[in-house]
Amino acid sequence: MKTYVLEHPEKGRISYTDRKRYLWLLSTAYPLLPFLGMYVAVKTGSDWGLWLPLALVYVVVPILDFLFGQDQSNPPEELVPQLEEDRYYRVLTYLTVPMHFIALIGGAWYVATQPIGIGGFIALALTVGLMSGLAINTGHELGHKSTKLERFLAKVVLAVPAYGHFTLEHTLGHHGAVATPEDTASSRFGESIYKFDRREMPGGIRRGWQLEAQRLQRKGRKAWSVHNEILQSYALTFVLYSGLIAAFGWIVVPFLAIQTFYAWWQLTSANYVEHYGLLREKKANGRYERCKPHHSWNANHIFSNVILFHLERHSDHHAWAARRYQSLRNFDNVPELPNGYFGMWSIALIPWAWRKVMDPKVIALAKGDMTKVNIDPDVREQVMARYHQPRHPAMAA
Repeated sequence: MKTYVLEHPEKGRISYTDRKRYLWLLSTAYPLLPFLGMYVAVKTGSDWGLWLPLALVYVVVPILDFLFGQDQSNPPEELVPQLEEDRYYRVLTYLTVPMHFIALIGGAWYVATQPIGIGGFIALALTVGLMSGLAINTGHELGHKSTKLERFLAKVVLAVPAYGHFTLEHTLGHHGAVATPEDTASSRFGESIYKFDRREMPGGIRRGWQLEAQRLQRKGRKAWSVHNEILQSYALTFVLYSGLIAAFGWIVVPFLAIQTFYAWWQLTSANYVEHYGLLREKKANGRYERCKPHHSWNANHIFSNVILFHLERHSDHHAWAARRYQSLRNFDNVPELPNGYFGMWSIALIPWAWRKVMDPKVIALAKGDMTKVNIDPDVREQVMARYHQPRHPAMAA
């Protein structure tokens, strides 16, 4: 296990060992999970094996998060430069890119060449879609970086879920407007995930295109041109999907449609849990305060974090977006999710269960002052009438 060391002029010898160093390999291998289902289905002769990966993701992973608990440790800030310069961590993200292509191609091959019923077909498409959704997470980690290679790989991997507009929309749009009513990727108090999806998906496409058109216009170029980074990624998607259809036949068309939608749904699910109800304060000049750690829901659960490149340490990510996954920090007194993302995604599918778990947490954070909560406009009156009970300093004391 590698140890980072620094001789500090005032603090003396500082050392740090990343005990999760080799656990991060799970983030690289995780996209290959569909092959487990395919293997079990072939060995047992039953399509039920194709449902196994989904059961692992939505049932076993939340249990493992509960059993393994949380890791609240942080690397010493003085050693973060060394940690971020360690190429091992970058290579893991590079290697994850082809894994997403392998999973998609493997799934298409299976549905085209192996005996499979409708149930198994749907299960495999959803499983591959889940992994393609994680391709957006891989693109997320790469797209936030400044090197040409990483930004190029982000564009490439986003071809798998057909989500080429993500990098621009996310880095320039979502990060600029996060935790405000104007952000289509920040969910509102009282808003179900299904209602959120209806504005998040189209809103992301629209905002991504507008931002890219503006970027090109500043350079004197047209939006519909080879210089458009969104079109470049979608061109890769067209080549990839056309190649799969040509290789395996029209049977893969519904497979691709299901997996693509479910990949997009994964991002919707992540966005939904990451900022639910949180609101940045608007200053006197009409501008919002700078995004701070308490404007994102955080999770330190060990298992789901090591298969998501630390995505769940979202508070630090939004406050300092350029930090690499291995150096993201935990903060005290930030909004905390009761389980990792996979467990929270399952709860979000049942709106009343989500409200029962999360609404009291939002109200407690706002100390009863619902003017400090990002509320769905359609239920604002009911919410204010029912929950708005601001605590005065004397009462809080």
